Amino acid sequence: MFKREEIRIRDPFVLPDRERGCYFLYGTTALQTGWIGAAGSFSVYRTTDLEHFSKPKVIFRGSDIHFWADRDFWAPEVHFYNGKYYLFGSCKADGKCRGTHIFVCDTPDGTFVPLSPFPITPADWECLDGTFWIENGTPYIVFSHEWLQVKDGEIWAMPLLPDLTAPAGEPSLLFRASDDPAVTELHPGSGNYVTDGPFLFLEGGKLRMLWSSFRERRYLVLEAESESGTLRGPWRHLGSRFPFDGGHAMLFETFEGTRMISLHSPNQAGLERAVFLQY
Repeated sequence: MFKREEIRIRDPFVLPDRERGCYFLYGTTALQTGWIGAAGSFSVYRTTDLEHFSKPKVIFRGSDIHFWADRDFWAPEVHFYNGKYYLFGSCKADGKCRGTHIFVCDTPDGTFVPLSPFPITPADWECLDGTFWIENGTPYIVFSHEWLQVKDGEIWAMPLLPDLTAPAGEPSLLFRASDDPAVTELHPGSGNYVTDGPFLFLEGGKLRMLWSSFRERRYLVLEAESESGTLRGPWRHLGSRFPFDGGHAMLFETFEGTRMISLHSPNQAGLERAVFLQY
């Protein structure tokens, strides 16, 4: 068993499983020493109390099937949809743009397989941190178009086919990082603004989004609200609730009915840990 503070993890994603009586913790875990680069695998931890965790179990290793990507397996999320579990994860290889790939499995901790041969995000875009959302019965991927390619990072939404195997339409721009006045350049004078980790949720009948960026080099959780109540927005930016260095957040509900936020903090290579707080 591992204590929470012993596990180095970025982008922690929690899937409560009432049937199995536990929580599954996914995240960027195949991390390189002293850096945020990662190897080519996804793993899961199991816990009943969010403080003590099982040994990690590898649920996908790219080299086992000669997968197109071989590194930076980042930010896996697992969503239950139409009777199966779908993993959305970011991957990278030399000569290919970073993209979010979708994987599928019958169980939350089994061996996941690629749903299609290629990433679901546009092949010529540098993308990451794809998340899942259903609006009016249509599944969507919401993802970041990376600042490395566009400088002012962007959040996009793209409809998917019902089986999630391919896009069902063109992507639509939701907002840019600099649209939020709380966000500053990654480095002064660089013109680079980051969008990371979108996560959508409903609160009081309103559509909201958690996402992450930087303010004066501090990583932070930001919140935005759609004025139309739909993905198309426009999106109104609400700032951050937290003063500390940490981000890439999501929400989940405990078995006792408490809404929690999961994020990693601090955003410093080697020191990242999962943090769970009431939200």
